[in-house]
Amino acid sequence: MIKKIKIGNVELNNNIILAPMAGLTDLPFRLVCEKYEPGLVVTEMVSSKALLYNDEKTKQLLNMDGEKRPVSAQIFGSDIEAMAYGAKYVSKIADIVDINMGCPAPKVVKNGDGSKLLLDLNKVYEIVKAVVKNSSVPVTVKIRKGWDSEHIVAVEAAKAIEAAGASAITVHGRTRSEYYTGKADWNIIKQVKESVKIPVIGNGDIKTPEDAKKIIEETNCDGIMIGRGTLGRPWIIKQIKTFLENGEIEEVSNQEILQTILKHIELEVKEKGEYTGIREMRKHICYYLKGLPQASLIRDKINHLETKVDVENELKEYFKNISA
Repeated sequence: MIKKIKIGNVELNNNIILAPMAGLTDLPFRLVCEKYEPGLVVTEMVSSKALLYNDEKTKQLLNMDGEKRPVSAQIFGSDIEAMAYGAKYVSKIADIVDINMGCPAPKVVKNGDGSKLLLDLNKVYEIVKAVVKNSSVPVTVKIRKGWDSEHIVAVEAAKAIEAAGASAITVHGRTRSEYYTGKADWNIIKQVKESVKIPVIGNGDIKTPEDAKKIIEETNCDGIMIGRGTLGRPWIIKQIKTFLENGEIEEVSNQEILQTILKHIELEVKEKGEYTGIREMRKHICYYLKGLPQASLIRDKINHLETKVDVENELKEYFKNISA
């Protein structure tokens, strides 16, 4: 079940991929996940239009300094000229270009981007074709099951994407109208897998190593992409690998949780400065502490702290108390 997969001419050491998540999978988080050896990581999505307009803040999202390769960079947009430009720009720095055709966020779909593209399969084909033509590295596409229950188009979209020259496709088993609610439909991933020859990556509701095994068994997908399941638990990547290899789940000690948070803080502050870095870390710390004793009390305290030293001291004290 754990295997090397090829995306175009890029070989991944294993078939577990860290999903792109806006505002979350920045360079520091990807570096934290790197320790647990995913086969591939994907950047936060970047706007192809913003790249075309030479927006510095957007370019910063593509910082890959010191990262292990391969890294995939995700672009979004519905303007063919901008997407072609985005492909050229991103393929100079990333190993794979991924196209976002799944994002459900209102501010994205109102411009015709993200999952809104699934309502126009001709446009899907044209965008993929333009990106492939302008990219010097393999191109992949991430889609959803469809727009809503009336428009379940994953299979047709996948065929168009393959015909346009993409090297792999990721399918999230929900429609846009479902956002992240309800249960992901893994059967649609199976249908896509049966209808195309390029690798198919399954995504949606992979929260445990058992889920990972189940989605591969049920859909025959070539790999899995895990997103929200890694938040506060980047080690799940390694746990999935071990479980798929020998059926065992390695538990994580409180000490490792603390060390991971401290490393994450250090990387975040280095990348964004203390003021922004500490604020960015608040949401991550909430995820890391979830399910631990008196987590809400420590969270409230940390949300009012401003400096790296104060946050670190508070965390060390907390972990010392719960481990006592």
